[in-house]
Amino acid sequence: MKIAVIGSGYVGLVAATCFAETGNHVICVDIDEQKIENLKKGIIPIYEPGLEPMIQKNVEDRRLFFTTNLPEAVAESLVLFIAVGTPSGEDGSADLQYVLAVARSIGLCMDSYKIIVDKSTVPVGTAEKVQAAIAQALQERGVDIEFDVVSNPEFLKEGAAIDDFMKPDRVVIGAENVRTLEIMKELYSPFMMRQSRIITMDVRSAEMTKYAANAMLATRISFMNEIANLCDLVGADVSSVREGIGSDSRIGHSFLYPGVGYGGSCFPKDVKAIMRTAREHGMKLQVLDAVEEVNKRQKEVLVDKVLNHYNTSAVAGALKGRHFAVWGLSFKANTDDMRESSSIVIIRELLRLGATICAYDPEAMDEARKIFGDAIHYAAGQYETLENADGLLIITEWNEFRRPDFERIKQSLKEPFIADGRNLYSPEKMQQMGFTYRCIGRDRTPSGK
Repeated sequence: MKIAVIGSGYVGLVAATCFAETGNHVICVDIDEQKIENLKKGIIPIYEPGLEPMIQKNVEDRRLFFTTNLPEAVAESLVLFIAVGTPSGEDGSADLQYVLAVARSIGLCMDSYKIIVDKSTVPVGTAEKVQAAIAQALQERGVDIEFDVVSNPEFLKEGAAIDDFMKPDRVVIGAENVRTLEIMKELYSPFMMRQSRIITMDVRSAEMTKYAANAMLATRISFMNEIANLCDLVGADVSSVREGIGSDSRIGHSFLYPGVGYGGSCFPKDVKAIMRTAREHGMKLQVLDAVEEVNKRQKEVLVDKVLNHYNTSAVAGALKGRHFAVWGLSFKANTDDMRESSSIVIIRELLRLGATICAYDPEAMDEARKIFGDAIHYAAGQYETLENADGLLIITEWNEFRRPDFERIKQSLKEPFIADGRNLYSPEKMQQMGFTYRCIGRDRTPSGK
């Protein structure tokens, strides 16, 4: 099948590559000329395990192409995926200007039947706006060309996007036209060889499904973080609590890991967007208000543990003269994405308190430099951060941080103090090795002190 994917960001690039991998002719379009030139040369703008070799393979096999020429891509393709950004406005609403601009551009150049697919995360009612924008452009041209608009939200986890796309839990398709639905089913059929996981529904329900799914997952994370904080106060172990509640089949274990809050490009934006949608209809989503507030507060918990360790308050300069090593900057492992990362909140607060920082992340160092500039120091490796450090803060759960050389850490630090925002180690073993170890919901000391 001939496909165009408009937008070469995270979602667009993964979708285009995976569709090409299953034999389709795919043109990936972007207005950024430098980005397209880099992609043609094999320079990938994001880090995602397995993506780079898959792109190279499909480019070499002439199934995947990159261009800035939208009219040419539209002319050659039957299915057009819109995968451009929908950033949050100050009021939490999704900014649809890029989606609607693409829709209008399609209407200005299409010359035959097309299926336009909203792949970007968009609020309920966007498909109708896309349809109206295309219809208006066609009317201005004085032509009558049939087209359909479909909602096909993505459910990709950064760091596991290739597997998520190639072996999806489900594919949600919102369409009103039976013929269009069958074409979409055919397109996704190679990903359904073992079991069909295609769920079909009306367009508005498909749009809502994406937001509802991410809001539910964000809720589980914030709930577990609240429980973890309570465990610290009462002397319980959140890992045991997680096992106890996760074994209930109605609950399960997924997204019950406590930490320093969620981040990334999806959860924060999507929670705000669905709350905005509710407000537009005169409704307040009280649960999600709490989810967002808990997440905001959770990003400060690790700093609180540092302050408690030094028995000081959060006044400016309280940590003056202290120097900390930081392991992990991306919002999660296996990505270089620092959007809404807890590391930003934590490091900025430590700087406000007067501390200095030396940080390391396997993939996000370039992104960190864009955010922090020369306000912090950057290390070439995880152990290099430890030199002259008063303590170590762990923010991201990269695998290489899970089994470190503890003796080397202990010898390098001025004192054996670790504040772990991802619960990577056993508190009992850390104590046996002589560390002062503070984690999330496992400190086992009433009041968390």
